[in-house]
Amino acid sequence: MAAPAALQRSVVAPAGRHTASLIFLHGSGDTGQGARTWIKQILNQDMAFQHIKVIYPTAPARPYTPMKGAFSTVWFDRYKISNDCPEHIESIDSMCRGLTDLINDEIKNGIAKDRILIGGFSMGGGMAMHLAYRFHQDLAGVFALSSFLNKDSAVYQALKRNESVLPELFQCHGTADELVLYSWGEETNKMLKSLGVSTSLHTFPNLNHELNRTEIEKLKTWIVKKLPVEAAKTNE
Repeated sequence: MAAPAALQRSVVAPAGRHTASLIFLHGSGDTGQGARTWIKQILNQDMAFQHIKVIYPTAPARPYTPMKGAFSTVWFDRYKISNDCPEHIESIDSMCRGLTDLINDEIKNGIAKDRILIGGFSMGGGMAMHLAYRFHQDLAGVFALSSFLNKDSAVYQALKRNESVLPELFQCHGTADELVLYSWGEETNKMLKSLGVSTSLHTFPNLNHELNRTEIEKLKTWIVKKLPVEAAKTNE
């Protein structure tokens, strides 16, 4: 099989020395540039750090079953938008390979794997959980904003067999979400916690399927906690 083409990406460079990287995966139908612009509108500036490169990749367009097979920039296909149906595992695993290439690009740039965070909004958060908890358990952490995993997710199956230390999960969800129900996010959090993941779930009353400033500020604080500034090495 031909190697997948490298994912297009929008990048916010660190202001200072690059010692860590953050990969933010957009929601279904969006783009990396779109997610970056959305966050920029909420914060009135880019989500930027002194030492962390922020990467917003774009999912390749593919037929998307919930849109009657129309092409959309989605990380994977779904049979329907529900937590109570099988996962489209073939498309999930295919994208895990493409995103692994993105992680490896950062490692080639000299960034240690435990200095890389991955997460995203909605489907992007779901994708990040598959990528980290099934294939890259040595990443620094995972964040999932308005996201969920299906009831019998391959993530849960993988963690039932797992014995290693797992990346921490930072989760946010609005109680008024009508697309990805709050209960789906809450159930995902409880399941992962029961399987040994250190999790937090930040609840936002009256927030629909969207992001807000308080949420992104909380996320930024968590990012810097997981990826602190490293002291420059003096013995290089």
